[in-house]
Amino acid sequence: MSSAAPTTSRWEAQRSFDELGRPLRDVTFCVVDLETTGGSAAGGSMITEIGAVKVRAGEVLGEFQTLVNPRSEIPPFIAVLTGITNAMVSDAPPIESALPAFLEFAAGCVLVAHNAPFDVGFLKHFAAEQAHPWPRFEVLDTAKLARRVVTRDDAPNCKLSSLAQLFNATTTPNHRALSDARATVDVLHGLMERLGGQGVHTLEELATFSSRVSQAQRRKRHLAEGLPHLPGVYLFRDERLRVLYVGTSKDLRSRVRSYFTASESRTRMGEMVGLAESVDAIPCATPLEAEVRELRLIAEHKPKYNRRSRFPEKVHFVKLTREAWPRLSLVRRVLDDDADYLGPFSSKKTAEKCLAALHDTFPVRQCSDKLARQPSRSACVLAEMGRCLSPCDGSVDTATYAAVVRQLRDTLLHRPDEVVDAINRRMASLAALERFEEAGVHRDRLATFVRAAARTQRLSALTRCPEVVAARREDDGRWSVHVVRHGRLAAAGVIPPGTDAHTYVRQLRASAESVRTAPGPVPAATAEETEKVLRWLESPGIRLVDVDGEWICPVAGATRHLPLYDAVNQSRLSLVPFDEHRLPATVHRPVR
Repeated sequence: MSSAAPTTSRWEAQRSFDELGRPLRDVTFCVVDLETTGGSAAGGSMITEIGAVKVRAGEVLGEFQTLVNPRSEIPPFIAVLTGITNAMVSDAPPIESALPAFLEFAAGCVLVAHNAPFDVGFLKHFAAEQAHPWPRFEVLDTAKLARRVVTRDDAPNCKLSSLAQLFNATTTPNHRALSDARATVDVLHGLMERLGGQGVHTLEELATFSSRVSQAQRRKRHLAEGLPHLPGVYLFRDERLRVLYVGTSKDLRSRVRSYFTASESRTRMGEMVGLAESVDAIPCATPLEAEVRELRLIAEHKPKYNRRSRFPEKVHFVKLTREAWPRLSLVRRVLDDDADYLGPFSSKKTAEKCLAALHDTFPVRQCSDKLARQPSRSACVLAEMGRCLSPCDGSVDTATYAAVVRQLRDTLLHRPDEVVDAINRRMASLAALERFEEAGVHRDRLATFVRAAARTQRLSALTRCPEVVAARREDDGRWSVHVVRHGRLAAAGVIPPGTDAHTYVRQLRASAESVRTAPGPVPAATAEETEKVLRWLESPGIRLVDVDGEWICPVAGATRHLPLYDAVNQSRLSLVPFDEHRLPATVHRPVR
């Protein structure tokens, strides 16, 4: 028999590691970006544009671009975001034609997208709707890869706009599919160039890359020894016992060990581990208790290497005052003054956007001083512009002004439709005139208001309740129980096997933390803690054991508007400038 076959087999088995895998220079990538009418294909959102660039070894092999007729009206909010109007897509092909054309263009390529689950999720959804077999694409997510490579010193975040600026992209992302795909190509090449110096030369190495771990980090693995395999909170401390970092995990020992292995890829964590001399562990009865303890410990110690939740006291509220001529103002804390509050906002800039949305809709006075019941002053510029009812010069009577204030209060507490409808009409007219930049200002204000109103309504609903007791059967078959008082986690526990459930719950309530009520949407805890509690209470399988008070949210409240604005905001955030702050967090998870 010929010896050629064994020789080939031996050669294949003995190839050097450098030859294993597919060299990046030989891989054809198809970088794709979509524009859509919303954030969820399953929820009815449609594709309005597909843009893609095929590239290999740094050379562009071809481009693909098509508008797509969504067969429905594009919401003004989306038109402002993308610049794609109903008129532009009226003669465009439907998705039934556009998708097969794209799949043919991308055949045999590795798909690349920035936040790939969003784009690939839409494409898969419509392929399934058309009963079109989905090709077995390999997928590379530049956002995920950038989080492993780009440090905070390089860029403040891993949004497409920030990365395009970091890598000097030749195309500026502008929320049009082909432009964003071109910018993503430059980001992909920038990431490859940076990783090439670290020995990443194949597609397999690129997909699985994580930062190298130093020997100094590995030598500290003993710090994890002795920690329990339980849920809880861990605190890294330096040689002077100062807290460097606070984290939480369902398995304390396994999580802490990961800081000394290749699974921990954050550069700043490597620096933190280098300073750490000890690790303390606080076992918790439930994961929710661990998450809440983590927040409280971060707020208490303000560790250098925690980025979030360090300053929960630095918040702002929008206040509707109670006085002869009520007005809106920005305040730092909530008082027991019978006023209405919207918030909290994590930054003054965000609060000001919300305030502007309300002033755009309701012509209440914007001056900050107190007015007598019968003021006698001259009108201000805003009054001359028709943006203030001008009570200062007697242009409006108390009854008319009070009616506007009642509408404003109802908007804050119950129905946001007055603001939503007014600003949507303004955006639609501006979009029709192609004044997208001006319309974008109103879009940002509206999104901020909707998110803030929904947040306030949901937080207030829970914090008004003196006590909520709830339970859930966990994966291990045991029941976890939480006692929540005025939105604050007061007690947590797991019912031991063989124990009478009623007796255990009664004892847990008796031992729970006493919580005093106070005015405002988050009187007894930080907004972030109450939101974590809300997430747990809204999770599948929850049983309400007892509710003291009324836990209700307005049916026509702002929450019903969130699916659209959350998705659009998250999409917009991928393109905002370096110096723009994030919008306030919400309990609704962004889709993109």
